[in-house]
Order: sequence, then C-alpha cells, then structure tokens
Amino acid sequence: MIKNYLHDNKVWVDTYLADVLEDSLPEYQTLYDAMHYSLLLGGKRIRPILTKAVMEALGVSADAYKNVVCAIELVHTYSLIHDDLPAMDDDDYRRGQLTNHKKFGEAMAILAGDGLLTEAFSLIGRPSAADASQQIACIKVLADAAGPAGMVGGQAMDISSEGKALPLEELQVLHRGKTGALFSAAVTIGLLLSRADEATTKAFQTYADYLGLLFQITDDILDVVGTIEELGKTPGSDERLDKSTYTSLLGLDGARAKAQETAEAAKAALVDTKADITVLTALVDYLISRTN
Repeated sequence: MIKNYLHDNKVWVDTYLADVLEDSLPEYQTLYDAMHYSLLLGGKRIRPILTKAVMEALGVSADAYKNVVCAIELVHTYSLIHDDLPAMDDDDYRRGQLTNHKKFGEAMAILAGDGLLTEAFSLIGRPSAADASQQIACIKVLADAAGPAGMVGGQAMDISSEGKALPLEELQVLHRGKTGALFSAAVTIGLLLSRADEATTKAFQTYADYLGLLFQITDDILDVVGTIEELGKTPGSDERLDKSTYTSLLGLDGARAKAQETAEAAKAALVDTKADITVLTALVDYLISRTN
C-alpha cells in the first residue's frame, strides 16, 4: 500500500514541479537550466508527500495548496546542491547522475541553490487556498527550519565536527538541525494548512521529531551497507570525511536497534489522536526498511 501511495504522490509532486520555475529572461537560461536539472533529477519527494499525508490524515485535500506543499522540495533540493559542493562533501553523483557542480560548474551550482531557496518562499506567496495568515505562518516555519537555527546550523555543526568523535547527545542536536528540521517543517506546514488543534499539533510534531531522526539513522546505515546502484551516489562518504554517525558511535547492529526503537516511538506518538494515521505509520515502516 505505502509503495503505491508514495509512487502516486511522487507523480503528483513531480507534475507540479515540472512547470514551477519560470525563466523570465533568455539571458538567465543557464541558471534556470541548472535549477531545473537538480529539481527534476528525481528523488522520493518524501517531505512534500509527508505534508500532504498529514493534511489527508486530518481530512483536508492538498490539491488546492500545491504551491505551499511543494515549496519545501525546492529548499531540500537547494540543500543537496550545496551539500555536494567541493567545499562540503565533494560528491560527484546524486541520484545516479552528475552533481550540479559537475555539470554546470561550481559557481553556477551555488547560484542554482540560491535561486531554489529564495524561489521556495515566492512559491508559498502565490495565490492558493491558503489565506494570508497561513502563508505567513508557513513562510516562518520553513525559514526557521532552513536557516541558522535549523538545517544550515546543523550543516555548520557537521562541518566543524569532522574528525571529532561526538557524543550521542551532540550528534542528535546536529541531525535535529541538518535533517530533522525539514521533516518537522513538512509536518507543521500540513498542520497549519489543516488548522489543527493544539493537542493534534503536539502529537504530530513529536511524530515528526522521531521521523526525522529515523531518516538520519537509516541514512547512516545505508552509507555503510548500500551500493552506488541503490543509493545513486557513492557510499562511504561519512567515513571518508571522518564524521560521527549513528553507525560509528553505536555500531551497525546498535544503529539498527536505535532505528527500530525510534520507529516505534514515532508510531506511538500518534496513537491517541483522532486522525487517520494509516499512511503516516506505514511511512515509518517504509523508512526503516528502505534501501535508498
């Protein structure tokens, strides 16, 4: 069930993203080509699908809110472009294709990332079923998640921690920003668009915290056991960069046990809600068993 749901909703997201960037001047064509290249390169689209799933769990259709729901994917794509740069992880492949800087050059890749990040907020501001107060709230949530108190802060901590053995508590702080912040934003945006009550919001945000942690733990596991064919990028990058990971701190078996514990906590967070949590719990099971 969940694989069909993810496939169908990936198509829903991809169809919208295919036409979302408008190149206003022919002189800017190369920039827009670089932006389109990474945005349409593929990927699971987990974050916008998560927003959509939250809305559906609360009885709200996401069809009239596509611009807001899909904006987070532009932010995620920008982060991948910059993460792959020589100054960061220096990766040659992403999703089985050349990374942006390998295809367009380092300078254009930086600008493509900048363009996608800022376009995401323009996207939320476009006309939709969201009213002005919802748009403002969603912009703030996404900005906070993407900025120095969220993803960028986590990335900065990641860079400064290379070559150091971080204790587990600090590693969790790092990944709560680098990975978890966008997962939390995806869920919170769904809650805002659904006008969820306080109790539901609290439960779903707890779920989001555990889901982001689960994604990172399984990512660390896949970096050890995955293949380039499965991952679409070269595995073992964390070890090459001498980064602390859940596998380096807990061992492979310990990381798998931590992933299972986190998955159960994520599902437990939603048990007492009145929402239809079928897809959201199935998504947890999907993440723990994923191969890419």
